[in-house]
Amino acid sequence: MKRTKDSLKRVVENFYLVIILIFLYAPIATMAVLSFNNSKSRTQWGGFTLKWYLEMFESSATIDALTNTLFIAFASSLIATVIGTAAAIAINSMKKTTKTIIMGITNIPMLNADIVTGISLMLAFIAFGISLGFQTILIAHITFNIPYVILSVMPKLKQTSKSTYEAALDLGASPLYAFFKVVFPDILPGVLSGFLLAFTMSLDDFIITHFTRGAGINTLSTLIYSEVRRGIKPSMYALSSIIFVTVLVLLIITNFAPNHKKGGEMI
Repeated sequence: MKRTKDSLKRVVENFYLVIILIFLYAPIATMAVLSFNNSKSRTQWGGFTLKWYLEMFESSATIDALTNTLFIAFASSLIATVIGTAAAIAINSMKKTTKTIIMGITNIPMLNADIVTGISLMLAFIAFGISLGFQTILIAHITFNIPYVILSVMPKLKQTSKSTYEAALDLGASPLYAFFKVVFPDILPGVLSGFLLAFTMSLDDFIITHFTRGAGINTLSTLIYSEVRRGIKPSMYALSSIIFVTVLVLLIITNFAPNHKKGGEMI
């Protein structure tokens, strides 16, 4: 009887999981299939083709948006990683009560609605007389990426041994040299995870970018939005599919790369 109940429970759980996955990924799979459809019709298959991908890369607007997206994602992630890592080290050295309060404040931007963050940043830029454009998008992306870096680095800092760092200082190493020789190798997986996570968040952000960009500045997400409003082109299916695959690969790397082992020890 118990085995029957366990089997039935397992079947129900698996069925529920399959339904959820279908709801999540069926629309994306449909979009990816349509990006290879030779016909512009969404209901009729006209044969396999790559012309929509070629058409996408022949568009100067798409290339400009791709360049902006990659540069903003890389630059904002790099700067956010440096600031976030330094902030994590500072927070980790605080007293327990202060650390709890600061971490709570740090987590607010991640829990806050993107539209609230986007409008707040836009109003802040306007209040300080900063004209909206490329630089405001970059600053906005750095701002919302920093908490993700802190969240990735903090667990690694908690695993490091303070006695090893102090021993390096006792042996005559400078604080900076001791940090890069003793502490940094231990937290490097967290730093890399934070960078990749920040890069992923920046790559596919739309709402915050939409509110902080100026006229004539587009990223891939804002370009897709503006094109869809005029009418969905098959090249937009191709562009969206590429973004999805890129983000998926980055998330896989983020989740599994730091867990690789070397010589029986965690890197």
